[in-house]
Amino acid sequence: MSLRLSTVILPYLRWHEGGRAAWQRAEQLGFHTAFTYDHLSWRTFRDGPWFGAVPTLTAAAAATDRLRLGTLVTSPNFRHPVTLAKELISLDDISNGRITLGIGAGGNGFDATTLLKSGQEPWTPRERADRFGEFVPLLDRLLTEDSVSSDGDFYSAHEAHNIPGCVQRPRLPFAVAATGPRGMKLAARHGQAWVTTGDPKLYETGAPEQSVQAIHGQVEKLAAACAAVGRDVSELDKILLTGFTPDRGRPLESLDAFVDFAGRHAELGFTDIVIHWPIRDSDFAADEKVFERIAMEAPAQLA
Repeated sequence: MSLRLSTVILPYLRWHEGGRAAWQRAEQLGFHTAFTYDHLSWRTFRDGPWFGAVPTLTAAAAATDRLRLGTLVTSPNFRHPVTLAKELISLDDISNGRITLGIGAGGNGFDATTLLKSGQEPWTPRERADRFGEFVPLLDRLLTEDSVSSDGDFYSAHEAHNIPGCVQRPRLPFAVAATGPRGMKLAARHGQAWVTTGDPKLYETGAPEQSVQAIHGQVEKLAAACAAVGRDVSELDKILLTGFTPDRGRPLESLDAFVDFAGRHAELGFTDIVIHWPIRDSDFAADEKVFERIAMEAPAQLA
């Protein structure tokens, strides 16, 4: 299978002042999927415009025809499976079956603290993993069963009705972001795809070669998790969200640089490479002409 190229369009532009145009241009450039972040706000964008993921994807679905759409990633930090399932079924219907749910355990950022009471501590990594472990199976049921009742430790549902379900059957695909053993198990059991950003410990001081080795180790752990549940790891797409490895923005400096970067990761079994839509004066700054050339020419070179 040829390596697919996708993009992430951060939701910081007003829809009528560049937002719509970006999503439509992504379709014109031939990207397989255009994702957006599902956060309340994010890092250096904290004090500027930032719009909601689900309304943005709904608008993008109406403004495009072929482009797949999705989140990278949704998390339990501020989502509940019951309300999220209703929104996803609606979004899958509006897009006529073009939605992929990128989903992860969440992190320590603004999503983890915005809803807290004064003096309340955010969840620890273990607590986030506990909730994620309950969130994903319940969401799976909500998207595949007409009526769901469940009393969990963290999430409950009482006769939650989700008729008619997703356009995509049995439900829209999950792309599970995971690097630890518990997340890998969820990807193996419930995922149609697995997502990684690499090893965060290598971002500041690591070398690209170390990153490739670390990601190779992650792929092997995913294979082991799949084997443990009787699943062939080849059934899962493998998605690399770029921009968080020691390479940083260098792969977008030229077409050749990107093809070299993507090729090294394709050799590890990756099916999808995701690059960020250029944003001036940010960590995702890039030459727009080079970016568009990569979008149009790189897939053929990586076939």
